[in-house]
Amino acid sequence: MLNPPRLIGCDVDGTLFNEDETLTPRTRAAVQAAVAGGAHFVLATGRPPRWIRPVVEALGFAPTAVCANGAVIYDPEHDRVISARTLSVETLAALADITRRVIPGAGLAVERIGERAHDSATPQFISSPGYEHAWLNPDNTEVSFEDLLSAPAVKLLIRKAGASSAEMAAALAGHVGDEGDLTYSTNNGLLEVVPRGISKATGLAAVAEPLGISVADAIAFGDMPNDVPMLLRAGRGIAMGNAHPEALAAADEVTAPNTDDGVARVLERWWS
Repeated sequence: MLNPPRLIGCDVDGTLFNEDETLTPRTRAAVQAAVAGGAHFVLATGRPPRWIRPVVEALGFAPTAVCANGAVIYDPEHDRVISARTLSVETLAALADITRRVIPGAGLAVERIGERAHDSATPQFISSPGYEHAWLNPDNTEVSFEDLLSAPAVKLLIRKAGASSAEMAAALAGHVGDEGDLTYSTNNGLLEVVPRGISKATGLAAVAEPLGISVADAIAFGDMPNDVPMLLRAGRGIAMGNAHPEALAAADEVTAPNTDDGVARVLERWWS
C-alpha cells in the first residue's frame, strides 16, 4: 500500500494497548497524527460499548467503535449505539443445547445491548449460575439458565475454566452450523458466538460505506482469531508480532509486538 490508508481498523487488547492495558505515548502520537492527516480511525474490538471509555480517554478522542466482534456499531462521542445485530432467542437456545452436549460443564453468558453504553434499563452482561469469568467483570448479573436465554443478545460467551479456547472451538465447529459464527480473543477457555455472517470485517465495512471508503483502501491491525476476517478483508492486514498463528497466517505483514509500538511503527510510514 503506497498511498496513505483512508481508513484504519484497529483491535484494542493485544494490539493497540500493551500488556498493562495502556497506550504508549508513541502509539497515541502516531494515531493522532494519522487522524490529523485525514485518516479515519476505527476501533474494532470484542469489547462491549461499556468498555470503550478507557480507550477513548487513552487516545484523547472518540473514534467510532466496532464492538462485540462486529455485532455493534457504537458512537462513543455521543454515547449512542448506532446499530446492533443480535442472536435470536431461538438461536441462543439451540446454541446452548449444542454447547451442553459437546462441552459438558461449560458456563454460558450473554451480552445484551441498550441504546447507550451503560443502559440501566438493560442489564448487559448476564451469566448462568456458577459462570467463572475469564477476567474481572464486576458488572455481571447472574440469572437462571432460562432467564439467560429469554431475550436476544449480541454475543453468547461459552466458558470452561482450565480449557483451551482453540480446542473448544475445534470441538464445536462441526456442530454450530448456521446458528452463529464462532471465534475467540483469548486462549484461556472462552469462546464467543455472534450472529452468522457478522465479524469485525463486516463492522468495519459498515463504518466505511457511509464515508464513501472501500475496505480495500483500509489498513487493519489485529492479533487474535477474531481479527482474522478483518485482516483478510482490509487492503492491508497487519498482524502484531505477538499474534496468534491464525492471525499471522492471515496477514499481509507482521509488525512489532504490542509491547514495542507495533501499530505506531506502521502508521509512522505515512504520518509522524
